[in-house]
Amino acid sequence: MDLSFSEAEIARYSRHILLREVGGTGQAKLRAASALIVGAGGLGSPAALYLAAAGIGRISIIDHDTLELSNLQRQIAHSMASIGLGKAASAAGAMRGINPEIEVTPIAGRIGADNVADLVGGHDIVLDGTDNFATRFLVADACVRARVTLVSAAVLRFEGQISTFKPHAGPDCPCYRCLYPEPPPEGMMPSCSEAGVLGPVTGVMGCLQASEAIKEILGIGVSLAGRLLLWDALDMRFRMIGVPREPGCAVCGGQATP
Repeated sequence: MDLSFSEAEIARYSRHILLREVGGTGQAKLRAASALIVGAGGLGSPAALYLAAAGIGRISIIDHDTLELSNLQRQIAHSMASIGLGKAASAAGAMRGINPEIEVTPIAGRIGADNVADLVGGHDIVLDGTDNFATRFLVADACVRARVTLVSAAVLRFEGQISTFKPHAGPDCPCYRCLYPEPPPEGMMPSCSEAGVLGPVTGVMGCLQASEAIKEILGIGVSLAGRLLLWDALDMRFRMIGVPREPGCAVCGGQATP
């Protein structure tokens, strides 16, 4: 691992380097790491900005959508000047504006069965900020197969939830399907465009995703693996519940097919 830093890097990351849990070695780990952010919306925006600021060396961000005025209420990586442009490119521009020393790759397209394995397998960690169950399950299953850690969050109205999934790390670490075995029936769960969402809720959860991703890369602190953090912004209440590994899980259980 390259532990040499330029004067500009030392100045940029000085507050990290001062932390005993990070230091120069930890900052070098961040520089050597790669992250995939799925979705450049309400969750992906703050996560992307903070990962870029933290010095994650290589970040890919994928989103097929274009920016609309209604997105700006919560998707803080974008601006009025980007309306009508692709979200992935817009977010990448904001990330480079914060930290031009990292490599940012915007991907304007959908993540699907034809590309998910290559995208997930090419990175050290994945952050899922999508708003549909089909993509969430696709990405989560691919992370299990590739043995890549997934930090997944979701928001609706005034509530958010987040957990880390890394069943490759041991028997106490579940996968996404240990928590949600199957997607809910079509139409059962409303989307944010149907039910609404308070803008800062997405910001808090996206920042938590970035924080957990950095912890996983550095190997510090207590992982959210095996735990689900729930936040109700109206009551300002956080709850933590345990998520056990399911022995019969179709994806990470003993009978799962590769």
